[in-house]
Amino acid sequence: MGNLRSSRFQFLCAFQFLMLVQTRVSCYQYKVGDLDAWGIPSSANAHVYTNWSKNHIFKIGDSLLFLYPPSQDSVIQVTGQSFNACNLTDPILYMNNGNSLFNITSLGEFYFTSAVPGHCEKKQKLQISVLSGNGSSAFSPSYGPSALPDSSYPTVFGSIPAANSSSPSQRAPVFLAAVMGFVSWDLIRGRM
Repeated sequence: MGNLRSSRFQFLCAFQFLMLVQTRVSCYQYKVGDLDAWGIPSSANAHVYTNWSKNHIFKIGDSLLFLYPPSQDSVIQVTGQSFNACNLTDPILYMNNGNSLFNITSLGEFYFTSAVPGHCEKKQKLQISVLSGNGSSAFSPSYGPSALPDSSYPTVFGSIPAANSSSPSQRAPVFLAAVMGFVSWDLIRGRM
């Protein structure tokens, strides 16, 4: 076996580390509403949360960040029936720290609204769908996709990439790192 302190071994280990660092992380943290804080939508942009969720693809491992003044608002996760009726009693989850993070850990429909009475009726509510595979569909049934304006909600920071987890571009760095690991091992053992 080769000397573990040799410069050749150290170079190969550093090269393999750099190849592994290059792999993509396919989970994202989304700030709900982008630059807008979690709050009552303005009359000019009443469908902000519907439009925002429509322009994102959510998957297991992603998270939603709700930002709001904790003394003025909160966020609750509710059932679909409670979402449609703006029923704030018996929420699934209650968050009120102003920097609330919801981690997506399963497939399905997720419904959120403010726990402050009257905010849900003013369209401070969000529905997301996490579907199997990489696709997603998200809209609020209370005002559905047919009621959405023709212009899409602008994402100020640019679109967030939603790559297919089985795409060759994501598998290539991992495959290359594995090959480099085997080559490195063979070089260290003196086979090549």
